[in-house]
Amino acid sequence: MFLRIAITAQTVALLLQAVTAGLLLASPGGRMAHNAMAVGVVVTVLLYLVAALVSRRAGAILPAAGMLVMTLAQMALGMAHVKSLHVPLGVLMFGVSTVQLTRVWSAGRIQSASA
Repeated sequence: MFLRIAITAQTVALLLQAVTAGLLLASPGGRMAHNAMAVGVVVTVLLYLVAALVSRRAGAILPAAGMLVMTLAQMALGMAHVKSLHVPLGVLMFGVSTVQLTRVWSAGRIQSASA
C-alpha cells in the first residue's frame, strides 16, 4: 500500500510541476511556485524510491532509481536554463511515472484477484 501511495504522490507532484511551469511563463510569481514544487518532486521521488526498496519489488526499484537520476538531471538543466532539454525531460518523467503508476496499481489488483 505504501508503494501505491508513493507512486501516486510522485505522479501528482510531477503533474503539479507542469502546472507551475505554465505559471512560470504566465505570471511573475510563477518562478517561486515552480521552484517550490521542484522540492516537492524531489521529496516524492525519494519517497517512491524508499517505498520500492522497502517493498523489495524488482519491477519498482529500477524505475524508482531511474526517476531519481532523471530528477537530478532535470534540476541541473533547470538551474542552467537549458529549456531545450529541461522541458522534454519533464514530459518524459511524467510519462514514466504514469506508466509506473499503472503498473503498481494493476499488480495489486491482479494479486487480490488471485488470492
